[in-house]
Amino acid sequence: MALPKICGIETEYGIVSRGMELSPMLASALLVSSYSGGVSIKIGWDFFDESPHIDARGAVQGTSMFPEVETAMPNMVLTNGARYYVDHAHPEVSTPECRRPSEVVLFDRAAEEVIRDSMVHAAKTMGNGSELIAYKNNSDGKGNSYGCHENYLIDRSIQFEKVAKYIVSHFITRQIFTGAGKVGVEAPREGELPVAFQLSQRSDFFEEFMGLETTLKRPLVNTRDEPHADNKKYRRLHVIVGDANMSEIATFLKVGTTALILALIEDDWYPNDWQIIDPVDQGRFISHDPSLSHKVTLAEGEQVTALEFQEMLWERVRAYLDSGVEDPTGGDAELIMNRWKEVLGGLRSDPQSVAHMVDWVAKKNLIDGYAARHKLSPFDLKLKAIDLQYHDMRADKCLALRVGLEPLVDQSNVQMAMIEPPESTRAYFRGKCVSKWPNEIVAANWDSVVFDIGEPTLKRVPMMEPLKGTKEIIGDLLASVNSAADLLRHLQDVESTHASPDPGW
Repeated sequence: MALPKICGIETEYGIVSRGMELSPMLASALLVSSYSGGVSIKIGWDFFDESPHIDARGAVQGTSMFPEVETAMPNMVLTNGARYYVDHAHPEVSTPECRRPSEVVLFDRAAEEVIRDSMVHAAKTMGNGSELIAYKNNSDGKGNSYGCHENYLIDRSIQFEKVAKYIVSHFITRQIFTGAGKVGVEAPREGELPVAFQLSQRSDFFEEFMGLETTLKRPLVNTRDEPHADNKKYRRLHVIVGDANMSEIATFLKVGTTALILALIEDDWYPNDWQIIDPVDQGRFISHDPSLSHKVTLAEGEQVTALEFQEMLWERVRAYLDSGVEDPTGGDAELIMNRWKEVLGGLRSDPQSVAHMVDWVAKKNLIDGYAARHKLSPFDLKLKAIDLQYHDMRADKCLALRVGLEPLVDQSNVQMAMIEPPESTRAYFRGKCVSKWPNEIVAANWDSVVFDIGEPTLKRVPMMEPLKGTKEIIGDLLASVNSAADLLRHLQDVESTHASPDPGW
């Protein structure tokens, strides 16, 4: 049976400094450090046991035990269980682990508000009208791309090559409803015709089918084998092909449909011949065709459009769910299926009917309308400015906030999610500890929290099971203890009677 699809999103934001000359790295550092996060003590990130160079295909690339991030830059754990830091000269927010795709949407929206709050406070620090402007997009217009990465928990017993072989066809076709839209092409291939507008911000930047890199020779399937959990049971599928969405519905479908198809693969429901030939190039060709008429070739020779392939996937997942399996998305499956069907039907009958859900449709309307009013060529550089402003994190400048995108989560819940963790995963334990005892926590990461309670040695609490440390399991204990020392004593009592000290036994 497929594992529960614990999932999350990591978003790197573009950043510009105005009024004060700052490098992107310094600007990112100032932005991140400007956010208080509800506590006066900044809890740092713990790099213990991180292993970004281990390849799922069996090889180990490089010798460094630490990830390629700026370890001297701000790198914080927030009270909602998220991580906020500087990554490759970009501010990045990683949502806490979530049990449901709808929770991912909520915490992704909370991340946007964290960025907005940081911008306001950074401007006060800079003074003289200077400001930092963040953009939730995926390229700088100069040939550089930055990511919006997804993460999904999958069963380690499933052969990784099998997962890669099947999931990639979903990755390159889902952009018909997850693409954020883009004016022009930054990484043109020799001999290809110019493209005025395409579906995805990211598709042009992928060069390989499978690989370990995330910034050079980007692969459609990333092979990083770093589960942040019990590595005998779990694998984390690190997905780097997606766009950063402004539409909450698009984010929900991006995560939700992928979670369901991964469950389909785990339970051997994915048809063996549903593989798209030449996925690297075909992903680009699909993105370059807003008419959705481009056809791909399947392993058995059948030719279908990306829309037709997604309709095939919907039918297969419908049959899978109707077979009586437990919902791998924690209760969101029917909403995912209904929204998925709605967006596919709208794209088939009239793409304009899904402009409230699909970023590329909403953005194309803006671009086409502006070009028509000002009698501009489809390749006019002014249209790229409209493209960028769609993703502007300044609420009074963001065009995405003006085009009628349908919200999925309530704004009051977004404000709460900025400071409160999800209750359904170990992020609850992490976030609550950071909130209650910031002075007694040295550092934390996805699978442990390190305490300093005044004893000769630091105390590390491992969290190798993502579905432990939840409110249901640990909430009463966290509410009943008065100090971190009390908490650790209770956990030591648990450890003395169980094989694992994970909070939640």
